[in-house]
Amino acid sequence: MFAGPSQMHALVQAHDWASTPLGPVETWPQSLKALVRTLLSSRYPMVLTWGPSFLQFYNDAYSKLIGDKHPAALGLDIRITMAEAWDTLGPMIHKVMATGVANWTPALMLLLERSGYREESYFSVSHAPAEDDAGRIVGMLAVCSEVTEQVLGERRLRLLRDLASQSGETRSVENVCHDVVAALRGHPLDIPFALLYLRAPDGGTFTLCGAVGLEDGDLASPITVDLEKDGGHVWSLKRAEAGETVLLKDVERRVTLKGGPWNDPVREALVMPIASSGKAAPLGVLVAGLSPNRALDEGYRSFYELLAGQVSVALRNARAYEEERQRAETLAELDRVKTAFFSNISHEFRTPLTLMLGPVEDLLTGRAGALPQAARTELEVLHRNAGRLLRLVNSLLDFSRLEAGRIQASYTPTELSALSADLASSFRSAVERAGLKLTVDCPPLSQPVYLDPDLWEKVVLNLVSNAFKFTFKGELSVRTRERHGHAVLEVRDTGTGIPASELPHIFERFHRVRDARSRTHEGTGIGLALVRELVTLHGGTVHVDSTEGRGTAFTVELPFGTAHLPAERLRAPREQESTATGASPYVEEALRWSVEDLPIVEEPHPAVPHPAPDVARARVLLADDNADMRDYIRRVLAPHFEVAAVADGQAALESALAHPPDLVLSDVMMPRLDGVGLLRALRAAPHTRDLPILLLSARAGEEATLEGIASGADDYLVKPFSARELLVRVKSNLELVRMRREAARERAHVETLMEAVRARDDFLSAASHELKTPLTSFQLNLSAIERGLSRASEHNVGDRLDMARRSVRRLARLVETLLDVSQLTTGRLQLAVSEVDLATLVGEVVADAEQEARRLGTPLNVRLEAPVAGNFDPERMVQVVHHLLSNALKFGQGSPVELTLRSEERSVVLTVVDHGIGIPASDRARIFERFERAVPVRNYGGLGLGLWVTRQVVEAHQGSIHVEDTPGGGATFHIRLPLGGPAEVPGMPRA
Repeated sequence: MFAGPSQMHALVQAHDWASTPLGPVETWPQSLKALVRTLLSSRYPMVLTWGPSFLQFYNDAYSKLIGDKHPAALGLDIRITMAEAWDTLGPMIHKVMATGVANWTPALMLLLERSGYREESYFSVSHAPAEDDAGRIVGMLAVCSEVTEQVLGERRLRLLRDLASQSGETRSVENVCHDVVAALRGHPLDIPFALLYLRAPDGGTFTLCGAVGLEDGDLASPITVDLEKDGGHVWSLKRAEAGETVLLKDVERRVTLKGGPWNDPVREALVMPIASSGKAAPLGVLVAGLSPNRALDEGYRSFYELLAGQVSVALRNARAYEEERQRAETLAELDRVKTAFFSNISHEFRTPLTLMLGPVEDLLTGRAGALPQAARTELEVLHRNAGRLLRLVNSLLDFSRLEAGRIQASYTPTELSALSADLASSFRSAVERAGLKLTVDCPPLSQPVYLDPDLWEKVVLNLVSNAFKFTFKGELSVRTRERHGHAVLEVRDTGTGIPASELPHIFERFHRVRDARSRTHEGTGIGLALVRELVTLHGGTVHVDSTEGRGTAFTVELPFGTAHLPAERLRAPREQESTATGASPYVEEALRWSVEDLPIVEEPHPAVPHPAPDVARARVLLADDNADMRDYIRRVLAPHFEVAAVADGQAALESALAHPPDLVLSDVMMPRLDGVGLLRALRAAPHTRDLPILLLSARAGEEATLEGIASGADDYLVKPFSARELLVRVKSNLELVRMRREAARERAHVETLMEAVRARDDFLSAASHELKTPLTSFQLNLSAIERGLSRASEHNVGDRLDMARRSVRRLARLVETLLDVSQLTTGRLQLAVSEVDLATLVGEVVADAEQEARRLGTPLNVRLEAPVAGNFDPERMVQVVHHLLSNALKFGQGSPVELTLRSEERSVVLTVVDHGIGIPASDRARIFERFERAVPVRNYGGLGLGLWVTRQVVEAHQGSIHVEDTPGGGATFHIRLPLGGPAEVPGMPRA
C-alpha cells in the first residue's frame, strides 16, 4: 500500500495501525490513503493529522525538523509530541479545521524540545484542512520549512551593522562604550547580559565601562578588577586578558539571570578579549551571556567573534581619535606657549637692540668726532645688521600679537595710493642698481581707505621686498585700483615664479619654497604669512597668481568704509608700542643683495705682506650669499691666506673646478646651489674629491653639527663664531690636509719599495731555476768522469773530484735556499705531502753527512725509533734535517753531534744536539729570521737563511721548533711535528 524508497515509507508500512483508533489500513478512507501517499512522496517537510485523536503522519523531510521526537511521533497524537508548542500551534490548527480556510505564517517562533533543551526556533508554516471521502474536515495537512538560521542571522547582522556604522564615527572612548552597551541592550534574545571592561592606564587593572542586564558595582559586576588579585575568579578576566576566549558554564553560580524568549535561567557566558592593534595587549574584555534557548553552535560562536571584532574596531578608532585630539590640544598649547614666548622675548630683544643702535647712530653721525674710515666701515656693518635684527624681532612680535589676538590696530582714513607709492618708490635705487625696472602706478582713489598706516607699511614693504628678492631680469610694478567697492593693490614681478604645487602653502607660517632661485636664502618664512594676517585684520583678502619661470602677482583687496572694522578701533589711540621701522632697513638689505653680480668670483682681498715670502700661502675659497658676512670673513682670513669670495654655491663650484683651492669655506643656505649641494659636487669631481670643506650654518646644536659632518664636510662651524675660532679651524684643517698628503706620499713610497721587493723575489726565483740547470749538468758530468777514471788515476784525481762534488752540492743547496726564499716571501710555498717513514728519510740524510763528519773529525751519534710513519713532504723534510745537521757539524766541529728521532702520542720529535760554540740567549729570538746569524760571517760564512727556511717548513707542517742550551756548551734544536700531517690548506697539494 505505502511501498517506497524512503525511510518513512518503510516506517508507515510497518506501523501497527490496527492498534490505533484508525484501524487497519484496509479500512481507511481513500482520501486518507491518497494524502498519506502524497505526503510520503514529497521532499518538502509535511505533516498530516487525522481524526479527533490528531494522529500524525509525516515524511522524511519533516522528520529532520522534529529531532529526537522521531520516530516515536509517527501515529501519535500531535498534541503530545508538540506539547511545548501547542499553545501556539493549537489555536491555528483548530481555526483551520473549523473554518476550512488555510493559513500561512512566515517566521513563526516556536518553542521546541527536540535537542535536549528548550530551543528557540522559527518556521514558515501553512495549515490546510484535510477531508474524508464524504467531504467532512477530519484533519489538517501542514507544509512547513525551518527558517531559524535566517531569522537569527538577520537579527545578529543588524547588531553588527549598527556597531560597524558607529565605529566609523569620531567619538571619545566613553561615548563609544555607551553606544556599544546601548546596542547590546537592544538584542536581549542573543545577549541576555553583557559586561564591558577596559584596561586601565596602569595595565594591571580593568575598569567596568558598561553593563547590560546587571547593575554597575554588583558582586557580579565590580567597577574595577585587579588582574593579579581578582582576575582569576571574576569572570576569568585574567585568562581573557592573555588572549584566550573562555566559555563559562557556571553562570548560575555567579549570578541569577533570566533570558531568552521564555525567561529561562542563563547558564553560560563567553569571555572574549578585545583585540588591540598589532601584538599589543588586549584593550579590554567583553563578557557576554549566551541565550538559554540557543546552543553555542558554529553560527552563534562566529557571531560573537564578529561582535568582539566590531567592538575592538570601534574602541581602536575612538582611542586613535582621542590620541589625535590630545596631540592637537598639546600642539595648540605648545603653539600658545610659543606665541607667548615670542611676544615676551621680542620685547626683551628690543631693549638691548635699542641700546646698540642708539650709540652706533651717534658715532656714525659724528657726535663723538670724526671716525677713521676703517672704524666707520665696521660700525656701518654693525648698524646695518642690528637694524635687520630689529626688523626680524618686530616681525616676530607682530606675529605673536596677531596669533594671541592682542594686536591693537588704529584705523584712520588714509590715502592708500599715496602711502603705497611712497613705500614702493623707496626701493627704486636698489631695483635700478640690479638692472631692473620699477613701475609705480598709483593714481588717487575716489575715497580714503580706513587702515592702520604702520601695519599697511609692513604689507607693502614685505610684498615689494619679496618681489625684488626673486626677480633677476625684467621689472617690478606696484599699482593701485578700485574694483567693486574695494581698493586694490597689485605687486607684480617677472621673476622666477612659484611652482603650482607650492601655491596652496605660500601664506603658511615658516613655509619656504624649496630649491627656489633667489638673491639670498636668508629669511624666516613669516613675511607672507604676516601679510595675510595683517590684510585679514583689515577685513581684506590677498591672493597670488604665478607661473613658474614667468613671474608672480600678489593682489590685496580692502573694502571701503568701516562696516567691516570694529567700531572701537576706529581712530583709536595707539596704546601698544609701534613696531614700524620705515622702509630704510628693507632697502638697505635689498641693496646688499645687489652689491655684486652673483656668478662672478670676487677678487681676493688685499693681503698683508707675507711673513715668509718664500713660502706659498694657502688659497681659501669662501662662499656666502650675505655680503656683510663675506666681507667680515675675508678681513679675518686675508692676513694669513689668499681668499677668493663668491656669493653662491654655483659660483663656488665653477671657481673650484677651474682653480682648485687648498680649502673651501661655505655657508649652508645659499641661492642657486646650497652648501651641501656644493659639497657633493666637489666630492664627485676627481681633482676636488679630497679638498677640505668647512660648512658655516646658523643651525646650532649637536644634531645639526653631526648632520653637517655626516654630509661629508670636514668641519662644521656654527654662527655666531669668533674670529679666533674661525682661524684655528681653517689652520687645523689645512694642517690635516698637509699631514694627509705626507702620509699619502709615504704610502706611495712604501708601495714602491714593496714592488721592488716583489721584483727582487721574482728575479731570485727565476735566477734559481736558471742556475739549477747547469748545476745539474755539472753534477752529472762529474759522476761520469769519476766512473771513467782508471784505478791508476783515482789516487791522483779522486781527492780533487771529491772536493769538486762537495762544492757543487753546496752550490746546489744555496740555489735551493734562494728558491725557497722567493717562494716563502711571495706566499708560493707548496707542500707535496705523502705518507713517509721519517726514520728511513732521516737515516738517508745522516748517511750522506757521515763523510763530511769524518772529514771534520766530528763523531755522529744517531738514535732512530723505527718506523715513524706520518704524512710529510719528503723533500722538505730532507731539507730541514740537512740544515740542522749541517749547522751542528759546522758550529760543533770536533765535538760529538747527537741526532734523536722518537714518537710521542700523535707527534714525532726530532732533536739535534751539538757541543759547539752555542747561541747567546739574546740571539735566540732572531736566529729564525731572514739573514740573521749568531756568529760573524767572516768566520763561518752562510746566508743566514737556513734556520728561517727550516722554521717556515716546520710551521707549514703545523709543527714547532725551538732552541735551548746544551749542558756543558752548545745548542740543542727540538722539532715537533704532527704525524697526521698538515691540515688541508688551499694551494698546498697532497701527493
